Amino acid sequence: MVLLAAAVCTKTGKAIVSRQFVEMTRTRVEGLLAAFPKLMGMGKQHTFVETESVRYVYQPLEKLYMVLITTKNSNILEDLETLRLFSRVIPEYCRVLEEGEISDHCFDLIFAFDEIVALGYRENVNLAQIRTFTEMDSHEEKVFRAVRETQEREANAEMRRKAKELQQIRRDAERSGKKVPGFGGFGSAGMSSMSSGSIITDTIIEPEKPKMATVPVRPTGSSKALKLGARGKEVDNFVDKLRGEGETITSNTGKRPSLASNVLPPPVNVESVHMRVEEKISLTCGRDGGLQNMELLGMITLRVTDDKVSRIRLMVNNYDKKGVQLQTHPNVDKKLFTSDSVIGLKNSEKSFPLNNDVGVLKWRLQSTDDALIPLTINCWPSESATGCDVNIEYELQEESLELNDVVIAIPIPSGVGAPVVGDVDGEYKHDSRRNVLEWSLPVIDAKNKSGSLEFSVTGQPSDFFPVNVSFVSKRNYCDIQVAKVTQVEGDAPVKFSLETSFLVDKYEIL
Repeated sequence: MVLLAAAVCTKTGKAIVSRQFVEMTRTRVEGLLAAFPKLMGMGKQHTFVETESVRYVYQPLEKLYMVLITTKNSNILEDLETLRLFSRVIPEYCRVLEEGEISDHCFDLIFAFDEIVALGYRENVNLAQIRTFTEMDSHEEKVFRAVRETQEREANAEMRRKAKELQQIRRDAERSGKKVPGFGGFGSAGMSSMSSGSIITDTIIEPEKPKMATVPVRPTGSSKALKLGARGKEVDNFVDKLRGEGETITSNTGKRPSLASNVLPPPVNVESVHMRVEEKISLTCGRDGGLQNMELLGMITLRVTDDKVSRIRLMVNNYDKKGVQLQTHPNVDKKLFTSDSVIGLKNSEKSFPLNNDVGVLKWRLQSTDDALIPLTINCWPSESATGCDVNIEYELQEESLELNDVVIAIPIPSGVGAPVVGDVDGEYKHDSRRNVLEWSLPVIDAKNKSGSLEFSVTGQPSDFFPVNVSFVSKRNYCDIQVAKVTQVEGDAPVKFSLETSFLVDKYEIL
């Protein structure tokens, strides 16, 4: 067959979106589509009409038409099969078959049309393949991400190894009575005031990913450039599999991109003493209720930018009643913290390093107690005559929290179109490319602690799991905060700024 053009037009022949597969002027395309409604006879059930030069193969789409313009010598059976595929593609990108919706997604439709027809001839593709091609699922991208994650782990291991070497050099120098090299107390070189202290190598939580450019990259090839660990992780297995298939793995550096949902704007006013109180939660619940696992990691990170206020102590208020496990940095006076909840260096003559993020206190909470779930999600799919009726609701159990930018993502079966949404609190969006219904709520707090969403769509109850949740919060889950900062000498108060965040690492209902 030779397909000249594919178009979605109104019943009056006005083109909404048209894709030409051969050289045609805009005037000719608009003229052919304008003549199309006049050629259809009243009361006839045909799905094609012909003129002296072209054939129109069409299918009604509510108030619109899906029209293929072909040559007269094309195979009508292939034309009809192609038309059916075009008609199935449109609902994948448009929730409603209206002129405005078609116009909004015109480029998505054109890209999909190009996957069906190339240079006027039908490609051997189905709907699932079209979706995969338009999503640009890249094998090279998977290789790049796998290599990058492996490099980051190697860089972290190399950093710890170097730190141990430096520590061993210091110990050997002290034993032999030689001059001790001036390594910084917190791993920052060039700080002579801390050269006589012990080096801290065990950072609690790495506040920043190491710059990959500082790690020497060995050439790839027979020298085993990327030596993977033996833990059997998914990324490592993926890289090994690629190598087994003869793939050439090239080294690329870069930072891991952070999720948009896990980003809070930085504070406007940052003082010379600035602290970040950050918590990340990883939670898994069963679809029938019950907490399978919850792990929360928290950390207080200190950054000092003025040498005048580098010898300080932090007063911490710990009102947590959930049973968190606390751990101070090795250079922090643990007895002072245990007795007075004060964070200070063991050697009070030393200063905190300048312009470095230093983790001074971390905590961990792991539990399977349902009462500790901050936000409960109940998803109830029930089969009906037309498919499935799904009711999903949320409830905030930790009323002291205020969750912002909450997104609850519910999987939707592929190829069934957009779900029919009934009652909804907040807003929703159907992402047809990822086959996900995203339920968005700007704020969930004590005043807006519960809500629900109802929709109907073709599918089975198991199709709507796992449900994933993301949010950010400026209030932490465990009630641990820095109350006051004072100078070591004289206990004079020091002005400080504080940044608090509670983020989601993983939050899913399986």
